[in-house]
Amino acid sequence: MNSEEKTTVLSKKDIRTAAVRYMFMACNTFNYENQQGPACVYGLSKALRKIYPKDDEYLLSINNQFKYFNTTTWMANLLLGASLAMEEKDGLEALDTVQNFKTGMMGPLAGIGDTLIWVLYPTIMGSIAAYMGLQGNPTGAIIWLCLNIFFLLFRIKLFEIGYDSGLKLVTNLGERINIFTEAASIMGLTVIGALIPSVVVMKIGLVFTTGKVKMPIQSQILDKIMPALLPVLLTYVVYKLLVSKKMTVIQVIFAIIALALVCSFFGILVV
Repeated sequence: MNSEEKTTVLSKKDIRTAAVRYMFMACNTFNYENQQGPACVYGLSKALRKIYPKDDEYLLSINNQFKYFNTTTWMANLLLGASLAMEEKDGLEALDTVQNFKTGMMGPLAGIGDTLIWVLYPTIMGSIAAYMGLQGNPTGAIIWLCLNIFFLLFRIKLFEIGYDSGLKLVTNLGERINIFTEAASIMGLTVIGALIPSVVVMKIGLVFTTGKVKMPIQSQILDKIMPALLPVLLTYVVYKLLVSKKMTVIQVIFAIIALALVCSFFGILVV
């Protein structure tokens, strides 16, 4: 007990302050030399100062945090919380362990974080909120705002979880996290597939005429082959353009706007 009291110098407030400070600077100080290194220093500096009251020890720890670091900002909270716990426990002896731990885990956790946070969450929830907005329902915007507030608080909790669990968090749960990520990816693809015919609208206005026979191409031909065939094809073309990096997102958006205007003017596409 006496040993624990001597090594435990950080309070809950210190941990939460470190989390908020890092979150505020995670992208603001990003650079191509050490990427999120300055954000780590800014986030942890006050907590590290309490751990290292001596200037020379404090500078060694700060310089160690300045080293290259880059991962999904959400998942970084776990790593930095665990790193802070290691330095609080072992002091300068933990510096190499902290750096190796951050370097070894930032790649795998970036894959998990990018999939869950930057792809699935905004795509699924953003699409649902946007679709409700298109229908004139403000509930989607309210849900989106409430979710962002919730996840802001959850990110602070992730920092605390990393601090409390340390190395055990990623070593014991690594396999389960991978399974959860794969399941979430499948769910995300299913939801996105279902949203395509609801959100993407593309209809042919041309009518096939021969003699006295008139056949609308959209309702009598394309919809008979597969409902929402054109939205699916458009989504596939946009996906291939972005994946191949032949066009940027902005270029694709302007290309779609130009195509819609031209085709609408000549009556090829209708609302």
